[in-house]
Amino acid sequence: MVNVIDGKAVAASVVDKVKQAAAEFGAATGKKPGLAVVIVGEDPASQVYVASKSRRAEECGFKSVQHSLPAETTQDELLALVEKLNADSTIHGILVQLPLPDHIDPDTITQAIDHTKDVDGLHVVNAGKLMTGDLKSGLISCTPAGAMLFVRQTHGEDLSGLNAVVIGRSNLFGKPMAALLLNANATVTICHSRTANLPAVCRTADILVAAVGRPEMVRRDWVKSGSTLIDVGINRIPAPERGEGKTRLVGDIAFAECSQTADTITPVPGGVGPMTISMLMANTMIAAARAEAQPVPQF
Repeated sequence: MVNVIDGKAVAASVVDKVKQAAAEFGAATGKKPGLAVVIVGEDPASQVYVASKSRRAEECGFKSVQHSLPAETTQDELLALVEKLNADSTIHGILVQLPLPDHIDPDTITQAIDHTKDVDGLHVVNAGKLMTGDLKSGLISCTPAGAMLFVRQTHGEDLSGLNAVVIGRSNLFGKPMAALLLNANATVTICHSRTANLPAVCRTADILVAAVGRPEMVRRDWVKSGSTLIDVGINRIPAPERGEGKTRLVGDIAFAECSQTADTITPVPGGVGPMTISMLMANTMIAAARAEAQPVPQF
């Protein structure tokens, strides 16, 4: 029987740890961990996502600040707000919601955030720390951190002797995920659109992580028997069986058929997705503890 990871339950356990850490932090410092979320424009999906982040921060006992800026906000105006938040000692984490309007360069904004407050883990300093094996002083991008938590719970802290394959080489997920696996002593292969004979490479994987955005691309004959499958894809496809014009969410892995070969698998939805906001809360708690010279919690 395949083990289907309950991402909602794991995410809830992370939030419980964050709540406890925030309470201890408050008792020791008289302060709350502070998270500022900035959104520019009216993108509906971003609005929903930002609102859920703010609610979760309040649930964790944080100081939660949201800046909603009009779409015509200039890059200089956004940079000025980032600088103000960088200088605010009550704010320990800063997140600027992507995508930004076309006239604002997202990389310029990301790199302007103080790397010690970069709870998205996208600043080059944090990316560099991860790539050089420094997991102690940086902040790790939330989605790979959440996916890695699943791997650790399944295989333990030391992945020596295990082959890991990551499909996708993005700066947002593929590269940091590969670095996390490598730091845990896995033998890691990164695959992408130029990889020859991708199914054969995937069949070598004890741990297969898919993050390419192609619905149900990974089929059963790509999967090694007894492997662990981490599906990061979120794809909306037509679902005529639900009615005209209806859709449903699927991952990059063909869940039903691959479940018959794998030992452990994450579902879509309900797998990696719920972990992202929980790990954002964890990063904010870590940043706050470092800023106030308090014991840094482990998640």
